[in-house]
Amino acid sequence: MSTQPEKTTTLAPQQLAEACADALYQRDLATRHLGIEINSVAPGQAVVSMTVKDFMIQGHQTCHGGYLFTLADSAFAFACNSYNAPTVAAGCSIEYLSPAREGDVLTATAMEQSRGSKLGVYDITIRNQHGQDVALFRGKSYQLRGEILSA
Repeated sequence: MSTQPEKTTTLAPQQLAEACADALYQRDLATRHLGIEINSVAPGQAVVSMTVKDFMIQGHQTCHGGYLFTLADSAFAFACNSYNAPTVAAGCSIEYLSPAREGDVLTATAMEQSRGSKLGVYDITIRNQHGQDVALFRGKSYQLRGEILSA
């Protein structure tokens, strides 16, 4: 990722998306604590990954759904905040398709479906290292006032 620029108005959309992701990642203790890494970002898109660790396993010996939700939510956050406009979740839902197990490397890919002046819709697919779909997540975003990066 790139370093935070001094002037955001001169950045190309890709550079802006990367700078926003860098800034948010540094502030996001939860994402970093879980070992979630940003693989890539672009305007309206993000790919993040996480390895399922032993403390993420629930009573059925599979990854707790809350960790899957968090992984998808992180991808959602980086995708919808890629335009230098602070954006938060207005609502989210998740469908669990297959279990994830300890040691699995999960990748969440977020894709913007719609973005208006205030509201957006993003679809996130979580897949394991074998390319198997683990969960589908849909996030609805709401844009706040201000900027992520200072101009």
